[in-house]
Amino acid sequence: MGAEAKHIGVAMVESKAKLMSVKRGEPTLVPPAEATPTGEQYYLSNLDQNIAVIVQTVYCFKCPSGRGHEGAADALRAALARVLVHYHPLAGRLGISPEMKLTVECTGEGAPFVEADAACDLADVGDLSTPDPAALGQLVYSVPGANNILEMPPITAQVRHRYSLRLSVALHDTLRCIFLGRFPVPEAALPIAGWVALSCAFNCGMVTRFKCGGFSLGLAMNHCMFDGLGAMEFVNSWAEMARGAAELTVPPFMDRTVLRARDPPVISFPHREFEEIADVSGMAALYGGQELIYRSFCFDPDRLERVRALALAGGDLERCTTFEALSGLVWRARTAALGLAPEQQTKLLFAVDGRRRFVPPLPKGYFGNGIVLTNALAVAGDLLAAPVSRAAGMVQEAVRMVTDEYMRSAVDYFEATRARPSLASTLLITTWSRLAFDGADFGWGEPAMSGPVTLPEKEVILFLAHGKERKSINVLLGLPASAMDAFKELMDEI
Repeated sequence: MGAEAKHIGVAMVESKAKLMSVKRGEPTLVPPAEATPTGEQYYLSNLDQNIAVIVQTVYCFKCPSGRGHEGAADALRAALARVLVHYHPLAGRLGISPEMKLTVECTGEGAPFVEADAACDLADVGDLSTPDPAALGQLVYSVPGANNILEMPPITAQVRHRYSLRLSVALHDTLRCIFLGRFPVPEAALPIAGWVALSCAFNCGMVTRFKCGGFSLGLAMNHCMFDGLGAMEFVNSWAEMARGAAELTVPPFMDRTVLRARDPPVISFPHREFEEIADVSGMAALYGGQELIYRSFCFDPDRLERVRALALAGGDLERCTTFEALSGLVWRARTAALGLAPEQQTKLLFAVDGRRRFVPPLPKGYFGNGIVLTNALAVAGDLLAAPVSRAAGMVQEAVRMVTDEYMRSAVDYFEATRARPSLASTLLITTWSRLAFDGADFGWGEPAMSGPVTLPEKEVILFLAHGKERKSINVLLGLPASAMDAFKELMDEI
């Protein structure tokens, strides 16, 4: 991409953000429609503890002919109150337990809800296939400037009873120690009580009305409360309530203690997903010195078949899945595009749904994170010297590694070490290709489009189902401008 094309692209993004001009109202709290358990702590498992990011998504609804957005905000607010009866921890507040872990204080205070109006038509939002924080970020409300719990300013902490600002600052320092794995926690950082409320378990829902009669629903949700499948089931349950359902199709299974660590912990795998890798390629300077460019690359069924053919070429693999082939391809291409030093160790992380892999399997509707991170490691020079089949084979080996014992060992590893997966010199692939978010019908039809506002970290690549039949996959990522140009050239060869 030439300098002129880059300038035009940036100008288009800036003009789109200005065109939207969203005016937000003040957040209000939506409590459960009925009494729910209060005064108790809701347990979050060790798989929940590892993920401290806020995930932002947008759903856009083109209202049926003759029916605009009138009443949409009221209907979604009322349905939120009803669904919170079933998902009552989302009406509580995040805090820390005496064991210095995240927990939920079941207060029943409610989930934040915001109404807004945009001075443009829904068509002006454009395509949601590529993250656009400047424009799409206007359709989601969250704590200003906070990408995750660690970055929330201390003054935003919702402190119980007589706690002073000094203690809310201490709580913030305590949480930083917890999430960064710094133990023991300095005595000065500890709050007087065992834990205090920090933030809403359900970060926020926001309805934006457009001039054309359409509306959007923007969600900001703490990943520690659920993974992609759990979030999808919650959103679909919320939609069912909006359509007047008396019962949920998939009621949430609330007891996360089924994933408690063993006593004593048994660590039976090395768990290199937590390994810190030295940056010998100057990636910090590259990312710090260039603009981060977001792009999406669509792989239709024919192109996906070509990727699988590349992975099977040479006879190293007898078979492989589309995910294994595509993951191997983008891991290798991203390594080349970033220009990693040949001796640079590089790590691939991706989540595997453990619901059916646990013994016994997790109950249907499990409310929480049922995903476990697995990993593959390679030296950049070796990864690029070998064909795509080698990278796909490493992904396949990492998938096969995820057994019940591996997942129990990962739970126990956190219990014993409080370590969190390192993203240094790492690519983290997350896939939403099997998540049916487009089925969220709140009474105005299915979303015309949906997608993420941004990617939670610069190391993340997202696989997102694309097309009406969901047979194509959009690969979403952000890279420094020069690396994105190189990555695009590699993708154009497929």
